[in-house]
Amino acid sequence: MHFATWIAFVFAASIIAVSPGSGAVLSMSHGLSYGVRRASATILGLQLGLLVVLGIAGAGVGSLLLASEVAFNIVKTVGALYLIYLGLSQWRARVAVTGDLHAAAVLPSLRRRVLTGFLTNVTNPKGIIFMVAVLPQFISPTAPLLPQLLILAVTMCTIDLLVMHGYAFLASSMQRFFRDARAVKKQNRFFGGLLVAVGTALFFVKRGSQAAS
Repeated sequence: MHFATWIAFVFAASIIAVSPGSGAVLSMSHGLSYGVRRASATILGLQLGLLVVLGIAGAGVGSLLLASEVAFNIVKTVGALYLIYLGLSQWRARVAVTGDLHAAAVLPSLRRRVLTGFLTNVTNPKGIIFMVAVLPQFISPTAPLLPQLLILAVTMCTIDLLVMHGYAFLASSMQRFFRDARAVKKQNRFFGGLLVAVGTALFFVKRGSQAAS
């Protein structure tokens, strides 16, 4: 891969990562609720899901998916319903009160946080649409495919990892304002509402549209 091509992909990947989406909302939500260190498990799951999406797009499966109305609608519906489920779960999340009367959101297990991040990205049809549209522009047909995909995947995940941790850090810096049970409940309902809104918006995604994940 030429260096100029890689630099161009770095800029494109940065724009994709910074663009608000379900991953950003989830990172901020978990960063505010659990802190950056614990939100790292969620962000790891996001990257694993992103790798699957990159693999689907790079292998050409994404193009086949977009060519089938039925397959696309199935993926879109599953992704939308999962985000709505996450939002409703966040809205109804229990609040724990510590001995000093400070409140905190109940922490899910490590595995659940990773799985939540993974499913959020892997069921996002917007990500598949965007990758199918973008990846071919940075892949040379005269060079071996696998090394190029590996370079693009490592680059994309590294950038997204940094950006999602940035979102989590910014949100976690607000933790001191969410110490009592009422404030934590408002926080849960705010991010839960955002996830429901993002999930609902997925129902209106059409084949051939281009959006960041």
